[in-house]
Amino acid sequence: MAIAADAGSGSQADESAYLDAHRKLIDARWPEGLPREPVYPFGEIPLTDYLRRWAEAAPDRVAVDFYGHATTYAELDAQADRFAALLQQSDAAPGTRVALFMGNCPQFIVAFLGILRAGCVHVPVNPMFREHELEYELNDAGAELIVAQDLLVPLVETVRPRTSLRKVWSTGMADLVPATPAWPVPASIVSDRAAAGETEDLVEAMGKAPATPSPVAVDLDALCKLNYTGGTTGMPKGCVHTQRDMIYTAATVQACGNRLQPGEAMLCFYPLFWMAGEDVGLIFPIFSGATCILLGRWDPVSFMGAVQARKVTAVKLLVDNAVELMDHPRVGEFDLTSIEKTQVSSFVKKLNGDFRARWKALTGSVMAEAAWGMTETQTCDTFTTGFQDDDYDLSLQPIFVGLPMPGTQFKICDFDTGALVPFGAEGEICIRSPSILKEYWNKPEATAHAIKGGFLHTGDIGVIDELGFLHFLGRRKEMLKVRGMSVFPAEIEAMLGRHPAILGSGVIGREDPDRGQVPVAFVVLDKARAADLDARAIERWCGEAMATYKRPEVRLVDSLPMTATGKVKKDELAKLL
Repeated sequence: MAIAADAGSGSQADESAYLDAHRKLIDARWPEGLPREPVYPFGEIPLTDYLRRWAEAAPDRVAVDFYGHATTYAELDAQADRFAALLQQSDAAPGTRVALFMGNCPQFIVAFLGILRAGCVHVPVNPMFREHELEYELNDAGAELIVAQDLLVPLVETVRPRTSLRKVWSTGMADLVPATPAWPVPASIVSDRAAAGETEDLVEAMGKAPATPSPVAVDLDALCKLNYTGGTTGMPKGCVHTQRDMIYTAATVQACGNRLQPGEAMLCFYPLFWMAGEDVGLIFPIFSGATCILLGRWDPVSFMGAVQARKVTAVKLLVDNAVELMDHPRVGEFDLTSIEKTQVSSFVKKLNGDFRARWKALTGSVMAEAAWGMTETQTCDTFTTGFQDDDYDLSLQPIFVGLPMPGTQFKICDFDTGALVPFGAEGEICIRSPSILKEYWNKPEATAHAIKGGFLHTGDIGVIDELGFLHFLGRRKEMLKVRGMSVFPAEIEAMLGRHPAILGSGVIGREDPDRGQVPVAFVVLDKARAADLDARAIERWCGEAMATYKRPEVRLVDSLPMTATGKVKKDELAKLL
């Protein structure tokens, strides 16, 4: 790897040599039988045209199944038309920002597709937001119209006078849940309809709108959605994405990811406002002509009931979700053997051999790490398909995320100088891809700081190893220096996840006058398995399982503060110090 090792000046020639060397490594390890180009069933056309094509080819195929309320492709296509017409009736021109402020339900999917068909801009808003957060995002995006869950309408009305909102439609999570659901429904989903003030009911408004909108020429490269980052540095930023970003991501996943077949049942409980939920519940099924089995939220019994009732073949989970299922007292009541494709993301718990073996025994499918990705890239920028034989991928941990998707390039650079670092060395993950954000909305300085030479500088720490595989080591701001040695919380969390009595952990650092920093692990125990286990016993176990400088101080907690997307809130853990 002399080429990579010598690539230190950051010149264009060095970069070309580096990328060429990485490409050769990728080619040598590309799994047999996987396409090397994105797979577009109908070509590079808008997602709503994919909806129309599937509606014409298979009008009676179920597109969305919500606890037994089935919407066919023909019906979904017609409903998307209705909502697009409603937007036009409300003076929404192409480029108008339309916010969706609700949990998972078919109405979200209809509105999303209608927004795209009208040439407007989708602005997903976290339904867990409070007043300040909601007001900030609506104003930053310049949203003029909003569809809000009935329970959230009072919050919308509170901030409305301080925003550009001129129209509010309301809808209920339970409106489309059948009287006799096809599988168990959490009580929070079927709660009584809340009074939504003077807002107009979405379904009633759509019923009064024209059946067909005025035609809009949709530009694949025009702004179509603003996905907001989590705001780990300052206030959240809106990522400018296009329809080409979406269909490119879907086409690469179709080539190297879950590879959905038309009519195949894929389950989604990820929040649709979240980028991963948008992919799994909105984009991938429509692109591939599959059926989305939609859950209002995560619930293990609902999940198992849906898999059994609809013979679900493809699922995406957090490792934590899979462990909760495997440990659930009712797991033996359900048949989960229809599952053929299982992709997981390692957030709190990390994928390991024990979890994989248990899941294989339960379902017959192999649990695989899904991908590395972020809101800025539409996610799913790498793949691990084809590397699970004999747990090859696990032998290359921690946090093996595989090879780049077709058309995507990675490089690892020094955080401070931007110079390329050799294969095998740690640095900043930088990515160039057709799906990276075009800019941060109305933030030219942030855009210029993040995107250089077409590469997005992510702030993530990673390694491209000597075999060409990418490894994710965590966010730079989370990396610790212990006596000058780099310590990555994600690696310690992965090790802790192997302990049979540990349900979850979050690792941060505390300042230390002698060692610089010391890792501190906040640990949640499985009380049924912990017996007399205490923090000191876990520390002794850590001393045997990892290098001395990585050994954390252990503090036992009853629960970990979590984000809506399943990540530990490290800033709140810091307050406990």
